[in-house]
Amino acid sequence: MKQNFTESYPLETQKKVRKHLVWMFILSVTMIFAGLTSAYIVSMGDNFWVKINLPIPFYISTALIIISSILLIIGAIALKKGNISLTRLSVQGALILGIGFGVFQFLGYRALVKSGAHFVSSIIVSDGRYGDYFELKKDGEYLTVENNQFFYKGKQVQGTDKTEIQNFAKELMVNNAEELKKKKIDYSHYTLLYKGEPLSFINGEFIRPNGEKLQELDFQRLYTFSQNIIDDRVDFFVRGEMGKDFKLFYNGNQLDYQERTLMYKGKPLSANLQNKLLRGNSDKSTSYFYIITILHLLHVIGGIIALISLSIKTYTIQNQEKLAITLNANSLFWHFLGILWIYLLLFLVFIH
Repeated sequence: MKQNFTESYPLETQKKVRKHLVWMFILSVTMIFAGLTSAYIVSMGDNFWVKINLPIPFYISTALIIISSILLIIGAIALKKGNISLTRLSVQGALILGIGFGVFQFLGYRALVKSGAHFVSSIIVSDGRYGDYFELKKDGEYLTVENNQFFYKGKQVQGTDKTEIQNFAKELMVNNAEELKKKKIDYSHYTLLYKGEPLSFINGEFIRPNGEKLQELDFQRLYTFSQNIIDDRVDFFVRGEMGKDFKLFYNGNQLDYQERTLMYKGKPLSANLQNKLLRGNSDKSTSYFYIITILHLLHVIGGIIALISLSIKTYTIQNQEKLAITLNANSLFWHFLGILWIYLLLFLVFIH
C-alpha cells in the first residue's frame, strides 16, 4: 500500500516532500543543540569549570565523517552519470566510515573515563586527599605530590613503581580494625604516616607513637586515601598536569596551581571560593560534554541506519531518478550531521 501511495505522486513532488521533511528535521535538531550549547555557556558563569584536552579519537572520528560525506557526494555524481557500481561503492564506503565514526567516539569516551573525566564526578578531591591525614614512605623515602601527580625520589611514579604502591594501597582498604587484622600486610618496605607521625604495625594493628590505635573515623579516611592512590587520584579527579592536560577556570578566569594551592588572579583562592568549590564540587563541564556528544552520536546512529537502508536500495531500486531522490535526502541529513559535529568539536575545543 505504501509503495502504491508514493508512486501515485510525480517524482518531482516526492523529491520536494522528502527534502522539506529532512530540512524540518534538521531545523529541529539545530534548535536542540543551539539550546544545549547556550546552556553550556550560561552555566559557565560564576562557576568552576574544568576544560579537558580532547582525546585523539575524537579528531579521527571527525576525519572519518568528513570523508564519508565526500564519498556520498561522489556517489551522487556517479549516479547522475549512470555509474551505479560507483554509487554503490561510495554509499557502502560512507556507511563503513560512519560506523568507524561511532567506534572512535566510544574510544574517545574510554580515554576520557581513563583520565578521570566521568559523566558524574567531582572537581577536587576532598575526602582522603593525600597528605591531609595520611602519607606514605617507601624504603624511607616520602611519596610526594607535585602538580597533581605522585613522585618518588624526585621522579614521577609510573610503571611497576606505581603498580607496587597501588597494590600496597589495596591492602590498606579496610573499614575497621577487625578487617585489618585479617590482612597480611608486608610492612617491610612501606611506612604509613598519620598526621606526620609514622605508624607501627604490631599484631595486625596500626599504632601511633603515643600508643594510640586508629579509630573508626581514621579507618574511613584511610579507606578513601587508599582508593585515591589506587585510582591515581591526587588533588583533582582529572588525572594529569593542571595547565597541560586540563585547566580549571572560575568565572571565565583560569586558575593557577602552585604547591598544591589554587591561585585566583595571582592570589591564593579565598576561603569563600574554597567553600564554593567544595559545596559545588560537581564537574558540570564534563557532564555537558557527554550529554552534547552522546546526543549527536545518537543522531549519527540514526544516520547509519538510513545509510544501511540506502545501501540496500542501491540494489533494489531500478529507477535511477527515484534512487537519486533517496540518495540526496539521506546525503543531506548526513552532511548536516558532519557539519554539526565540526561545529560541536570547535565549540568544545575553544569553549570547553
